[in-house]
Amino acid sequence: MSGTAADAVRRLLTGRLLPPLTVKLLHGRLLRLHLLADHTSLSLLLRALSSAGLHLHALRLHSLLPNPTFLPLALKAASRLPDHSLSRSAGVQLHARSLKHPTNPHVLTSLLTLYAKCGLLRDAHKAFDEIPHPGTVSWTALITAYMDAGRVHEAVGVARKAFASGMRPDSFTAIRVLTACARVADLVTGEAVWRAAEQQGFAAGNLFVATAALDLYVKCGEMEKARAVFDRMKNKDAVAWGAMVGGYASNGHPREALELFFAMQTKGGITPECYTVVGALSACARLGALDLGRRAVGMLPHWDEEVLDNPVLGTALIDMYAKCGSTGEAWTVFQQMRKRDIIVWNVMILGLGMTGHEKIAFALVGQMEKSGIALNDTTFTGLLCSCTHTGHVKDGRRYFHSMTQFYRISPRIEHYGCMVDMLSRAGLLEEAHQLIKDMPMRANAVIWGALLGGCKIHRDTDLAEHALKQLILLEPWSSGNYVMLSNIYSDSGRWEDAAKLRLEMKARGVEKVPASSWVELDGKVHEFRVGDKSHPLSDKIYEKLDELGMEMKIMGYKPTTEVVMFDIEDEEKEHTLVHHSEKIAIAFSLLTTGPSETIRVTKNLRVCSDCHTAIKLISRITNREIIVRDNNRFHCFRDGHCSCNDYW
Repeated sequence: MSGTAADAVRRLLTGRLLPPLTVKLLHGRLLRLHLLADHTSLSLLLRALSSAGLHLHALRLHSLLPNPTFLPLALKAASRLPDHSLSRSAGVQLHARSLKHPTNPHVLTSLLTLYAKCGLLRDAHKAFDEIPHPGTVSWTALITAYMDAGRVHEAVGVARKAFASGMRPDSFTAIRVLTACARVADLVTGEAVWRAAEQQGFAAGNLFVATAALDLYVKCGEMEKARAVFDRMKNKDAVAWGAMVGGYASNGHPREALELFFAMQTKGGITPECYTVVGALSACARLGALDLGRRAVGMLPHWDEEVLDNPVLGTALIDMYAKCGSTGEAWTVFQQMRKRDIIVWNVMILGLGMTGHEKIAFALVGQMEKSGIALNDTTFTGLLCSCTHTGHVKDGRRYFHSMTQFYRISPRIEHYGCMVDMLSRAGLLEEAHQLIKDMPMRANAVIWGALLGGCKIHRDTDLAEHALKQLILLEPWSSGNYVMLSNIYSDSGRWEDAAKLRLEMKARGVEKVPASSWVELDGKVHEFRVGDKSHPLSDKIYEKLDELGMEMKIMGYKPTTEVVMFDIEDEEKEHTLVHHSEKIAIAFSLLTTGPSETIRVTKNLRVCSDCHTAIKLISRITNREIIVRDNNRFHCFRDGHCSCNDYW
């Protein structure tokens, strides 16, 4: 081969690539010069043609001199053809040629990859089965084939067989298997791969392997192990930081998520990407931390423009504003967005429903249909949720009926849950119970809990006892169910039954979840519990509570001592009620915020009826808007009134 031609071919492979037209001309020149017998030149040219995207030319070149040495290169070119039918046809021909020669693992692995890319997984597995002693590359190709076909469980199964055969994974194999294990939450197999990576010395030092392991632990809810991997990583990139922030947020650790999110820029020197900000906004929504949410989204360059065309970011921002009780800001973002998919519409409907703006939610559904967007099951969840919170039983029945009859959407358990909750709150306990009996699926704890909640409101102890029995079977560790029935007994003066239930809780090892409330101030979340005196401002907080208590009594307030489940003196009950966590949080906010600022409190449990009455009076005394989000709904208190109209 002439030096000029050989040099030109080599230049194609050393980074100084020639244009495709030059490659074609070079191809023709080599053919005319009959220099293809030079194996080195042929190999170089085949690679060059494939690298330049000229896969058909590479296959034509191979067909003119079908040397078995170059079958893997030809199969690779065939697998990259844009038309799968052409790839399949070329693959069958090349496979037939390969049968004329001794078995070659490289050829069979390339053939496996080609069949997999054509969607012929069975043929791909047959090619693998022909390999006498498959190595790491062949096993990885088969694992990848199953993953690309969406058969992730089977991909993990192949990985287990590979390890059982003694295969030692390389970094690429580790990444693929860890990714597959993360998708199916297979912690055992994933940890085996991670240990193998550690033993071979490329675990923490390989950013991609470590990030895949971190993602596995996050998906399996093992946040301590995820953090251990994260802390060992060198030169963490935005993806690793984002995976950790999102992991904390999705696994119920919002404070840790936000702490890491802000450290990402201050300590890591990395500007967060969109999806990392989405994770931070989710954490803010969980905590009701409105100002931190504003700060988080503000860290994205040109976020105000990006949110208009990014439905994922827009959805997270709307959700955060709504769950922080700032429905106006949520609505503004929704109205300004240029790209609104069905998820954006649904999150706005849900936000309006849970904050008591049911009429706007109903109107938005009509606007949604006019825009040509079909309602789906999540849309109806939002509508039924609105009806539940506002007591619109007729509307709820109508939406539930139209969902099945006109939209042909089969109700999911969430829809039945909304209906049972709505009927139970309205006092239609027998109808709610009958609906549970008629459901096509077994009722879960949420549904029985909704019925139990209705029994508490309307003091039906018999049905409450039945509901509790079902709940104990479903979640015997949950204290909330026992507490709910204890409160029902207390309301009825059945102190002995309440005491027996407490003994049963103790015997079963069930511990009551402590009530806690938190507020945000100057970028920090302050948490309070019943009778909490750990805060530096505790003395002033309790002075403020005493002051408010005196003013409320002048206005005719009498503590609702029935909500205290213990058989103790009324004076002691009153003392207990004064120190409920939401009252402490409100007193703290009154001391630390300006007279015109809205107070926002988030509570992990349901607000009791006494606190609800007290907060209405506090809003009138202080002339402040107080928004309380409990584990059930929003309460917006203004001038002695609540947005729930005492229906919760």
